Amino acid sequence: MTDITTDPNTTFADLGVRDEIVKALSENGIEHPFAIQELTLPLALAGDDLIGQARTGMGKTFAFGVPLLHRITTDQTRPLNGIPRALIVVPTRELCLQVYGDLAAASKYLKAGEEGERKFVVTSIYGGRPYEPQIEALQKGVDLVVGTPGRLLDLAQQGHLQLGGLSGLVLDEADEMLDLGFLPDIERILKQIPTERQAMLFSATMPGPIITLARTFMNQPTHIRAEAPMSSQTHDTTKQHAYRAHALDKVEMVARILQANGRGATMIFTRTKRTAQKVADELAERGFKVGAVHGDLGQGAREKALKAFRTGEVDVLVATDVAARGIDIDDITHVINYQIPEDEQAYVHRIGRTGRAGKTGIAVTLVDWDELPRWTMIDKALGLDTPDPVETYSSSDHLYEELDIPAGVTGTIGRPTRTADKPKREPRDRGDRGDRGERGDGGERGESERPARTRSRRRTRGGEAATGHVEGVESTDAAAPTSEAGDAPSPARKRRRRRRPNAASSNAG
Repeated sequence: MTDITTDPNTTFADLGVRDEIVKALSENGIEHPFAIQELTLPLALAGDDLIGQARTGMGKTFAFGVPLLHRITTDQTRPLNGIPRALIVVPTRELCLQVYGDLAAASKYLKAGEEGERKFVVTSIYGGRPYEPQIEALQKGVDLVVGTPGRLLDLAQQGHLQLGGLSGLVLDEADEMLDLGFLPDIERILKQIPTERQAMLFSATMPGPIITLARTFMNQPTHIRAEAPMSSQTHDTTKQHAYRAHALDKVEMVARILQANGRGATMIFTRTKRTAQKVADELAERGFKVGAVHGDLGQGAREKALKAFRTGEVDVLVATDVAARGIDIDDITHVINYQIPEDEQAYVHRIGRTGRAGKTGIAVTLVDWDELPRWTMIDKALGLDTPDPVETYSSSDHLYEELDIPAGVTGTIGRPTRTADKPKREPRDRGDRGDRGERGDGGERGESERPARTRSRRRTRGGEAATGHVEGVESTDAAAPTSEAGDAPSPARKRRRRRRPNAASSNAG
């Protein structure tokens, strides 16, 4: 394992990166590499296998992306011919789009082809979208693919994605892929790629199964950490607060926290899809500009909400853990855990959304009474020294003081804003499993599944309801049921009987 200090004055050009990549990064304001990038680049540019470990928001994307772009475009022995030369596997759609956008921007001046006659092509492959445009992009020719495991495996098995020409492979956020149950798909993908290739694995944490996976497909990898081994797993620049809160008062507390001095873009985390939508709707009713990202929303609605959050159209985003993975925005000032996460690793990923790139941030965790045992385990695992959060309400003076909330604010800031997009189901496929593990409050079915509606139909004759008495016709009443609530009995349907004249009366006539 490598743990060394870095020089803040080092540039990407100093590390030997191609001029075209340096120029593209510089245009986006990126000139000096972060610690994980500076430590990784010399080994990755040389073609070594490596494991990069750094907390969320420390710049892992360019730590593997820049070496990949550099190596596959400078390899004179294997010109780029439109068959994918590098593959980056990520756990979620949002992270797929994030990595794709970063590398597409970094590669905009690169050329491909035997004579450099065409532009370098990066494409994204993920579920929740139609297959046809992705298949068409692969048929036109691509050089670097960023994708989620399910859809990548589908297209590879169908023969549309060729993996035999890869010279570079990256597994990004490997610990999250483990959490989502993607390791079997990863192993199937690994069986289809050449054994002679460079492999890199990046993750915020290194659980046992990830280390085992790395040993099976990597060749003597170097393990690089961007911080000291005993440093905190959470950002030192993030100030953390934990309060014991009542479930019925949480929205009121959040509404006041959102009015704290200096509050900018804010993420609110929930454990379930239903709670995410409920919180977003209630905050919108209170006048906040809020969006939601969770598994019951269609992919289009999720991308729309993320775009609005990035552009500042909304400054509050309510999300579940699974849907929020891959949201990479540097200017988030506050993270609020409306419901505490399942474990300490999820907590690290959540609050890692703030305090990024050396900036400061605030993380607030609201612990309900029934969540206290889980919080105690998280607190102990991370050494937060807050095993028993102080009981707090929306009117508590210490809440205002510690979070710098102006005195006199209320839970409403103005007229209701447009409510966050309502859930819209989309057909799922193998590639659309980035939300696996995201729970609904209603049990395993998820809260969006509703019981089938029952239909009642009344028979009619001649356009009139057949419930009244018809003159000259005998009718027999069925038993009239009474509802449990004691409603008046409903009229029973009448049965029509014909009288047949008997033989005696016929003869008498």
